[in-house]
Amino acid sequence: MTILDRQGGELAGASPRAGELYDLAVGRFAHFCGDPLEPLRDALADSPDFAMALIAKAWIYVLSTEPQATASVRRMVDDLNVMPLGPREAGHVRALKFASHTEWSLAARELDIHNAAFPLDMMGVLAGHQVDFLTANARNLRDRIARTLPAWDGVPGRSHLLGMLAFGLEEMGDYDRAEAAGMKALEADADDSWALHAVAHVLEMQGRAAQGRDFLRKRRAHWAQAENFLKVHNWWHLALCHLELGEADQALALYDDEIRGEPTTVAQNLVDASALLWRLHLLGVDIGDRWDELAETWTQHADGKCYPFNDVHAALAYVGAGRRSDATDLVKIAHEGSLTSEMNRWMRETGAPLIDAVLLFDRGEFTAAIEPLLAARQISGSFGGSHAQRDVIDLTLAEAAIRGKNVPLARALVQERLALRPDSRINLAFARRAGLRPH
Repeated sequence: MTILDRQGGELAGASPRAGELYDLAVGRFAHFCGDPLEPLRDALADSPDFAMALIAKAWIYVLSTEPQATASVRRMVDDLNVMPLGPREAGHVRALKFASHTEWSLAARELDIHNAAFPLDMMGVLAGHQVDFLTANARNLRDRIARTLPAWDGVPGRSHLLGMLAFGLEEMGDYDRAEAAGMKALEADADDSWALHAVAHVLEMQGRAAQGRDFLRKRRAHWAQAENFLKVHNWWHLALCHLELGEADQALALYDDEIRGEPTTVAQNLVDASALLWRLHLLGVDIGDRWDELAETWTQHADGKCYPFNDVHAALAYVGAGRRSDATDLVKIAHEGSLTSEMNRWMRETGAPLIDAVLLFDRGEFTAAIEPLLAARQISGSFGGSHAQRDVIDLTLAEAAIRGKNVPLARALVQERLALRPDSRINLAFARRAGLRPH
């Protein structure tokens, strides 16, 4: 008996029950809501030779960018290599092998080929889109979905691809089309967390802070569920809206109540926490002892090897907590000669200089911090994260230029920011301190 997934793909080695559990898991992963691992564990207990179930589990682990989970995936790849694999499964395993050794760009290219051959493989599309996000490959965030979407007419789950397309369009600066695609996805499925997140990014990038605040508040029931994996990230987006509106106290309250209201150890959530506290720190807000808890939690993930984007955010927390030696240790690890993977190169070329810049900034050596921060503005393809997340670099650079009394550079940077967000309270405050009178 041939078992098929919701999109019509064969699930070799699966019983009917295991096939249903696989669809449940992939649906949860596509929504970023609910635990996708539990049904996969049950599917494998029912059907031990069900390779796609183990593949889906491996992708969820490795996409966490957490060192222990990544090591586990290397063992899963070994297990998969002794299973009977068809062409669909084999394509995933080739990509997973690269991803589990932190060769993300090679994994992305394997998934390019895989998605072309199996465009209706939902797990393949989801994995490819997330890998493109981790490598900050804006073009492929858009074009991977553009290549795949035509095959999905009338296929269950098509609206999820619209949400992914919306995010790719946003990262490419095509904001009108991005917002339209995201809203169309939400019309089809109001609980599509990624589509909602894509629209939030559009509103952030266009400086529409009041609309962003209202949009997220209005749809809170669809993204703030306890089991929603993106809830902390969307709370972070709401906090950014408050910062742009000059409401730092409300942003700090969201940090306490929602972003760190639960003692989560998920790396993505720690990134959001570091990014918000650092922004508040730049604005002169008293952080109190909040850095201490965050820095201590980061110690289980920051290793200088797995994912530099995480390590830099860990360094922000270490510096904020006065644990400068922990940040320095990450830089030392980056320069160990035995490390040769893509992520090791990223750490040496991008992550370590950024951490050095943060350390210089913290010591008050603002002029010295400017050069590595300026260089970091060109790193979108070798660092990860979204435009909104990487804005923390530009904010730190503008602050360094102002504090370092580099008036021409400070004014140039502030004018650049005002051109995109003329009503931002953050940018207007920068302008006043740089001696500008914005129109």
